[in-house]
Amino acid sequence: MRVLWVFAHPEPRSLTAQLRTAGITALREAGHEVIESDLYAMNWNPVVTAEDFAHDGAERLDVANESEAALRTGRLAADIRAEHEKLAWADTVVLHFPLWWYGMPAIMKGWLDRVLVQGYAYGVRDPESGRTRRYGDGGLAGKRATAVVSVGAHTGLGPRGIHGDLTEVLFPLLHGTFFYTGMEVIEPVIIPGTNRVSHERFAAITADLRARLLTLPTTPPIPYRHQDSGDYDADWNLHQANHPGASGLGIHRNNGESRWAASAR
Repeated sequence: MRVLWVFAHPEPRSLTAQLRTAGITALREAGHEVIESDLYAMNWNPVVTAEDFAHDGAERLDVANESEAALRTGRLAADIRAEHEKLAWADTVVLHFPLWWYGMPAIMKGWLDRVLVQGYAYGVRDPESGRTRRYGDGGLAGKRATAVVSVGAHTGLGPRGIHGDLTEVLFPLLHGTFFYTGMEVIEPVIIPGTNRVSHERFAAITADLRARLLTLPTTPPIPYRHQDSGDYDADWNLHQANHPGASGLGIHRNNGESRWAASAR
């Protein structure tokens, strides 16, 4: 694999940083190549501004369209272009962060906001049909992605836990970012109870992390439903033939019950 590891934690001596070192070391020892974007160490600017696109201010700033125009004309900020070069090189993307307030640190959200511009990661159209490529297709199609997430809570996680099912908590990243831009999504590595970790448990955590990382090329992706699978109607609502009467984020996984698409064929 050629892995881009995007990391967000302000303390290089943290448990999260130690896990980053262990994970990258395991990948490299197994012969994989890894490059990093350590966002705090890079002093990454997370704020989208007109300067990202060399916008002169004479007209209202339309972020989506202006970012695509800047992409096409080579006017994107140098730090954004550098991240595009890393993404072009990588076939696998790992986002590694602690869960803060049920989301990623702002600096990583800002990496997504600034780097995944229109015309590059999304808003890409098929040249023949003109359709917008998304949800299973897109500018980053052909890559795999996962997240490594440290969580303070050690109990109360899951469908009936007070903290919720963290795979659903991460739905905006897994489905709305990774899958939306065309990447195959591998189940995240969620590491609970990271506020209190013994030496013995750290060894077990790192062993599990290594195993998960080294099987990234062969692990089946989350079976999210592709936009053009036939599972959705013209308004992008799931056909009632699939999960009739059900709702919620889980219905967007196709676990082999895609009856509408099968009958349509």
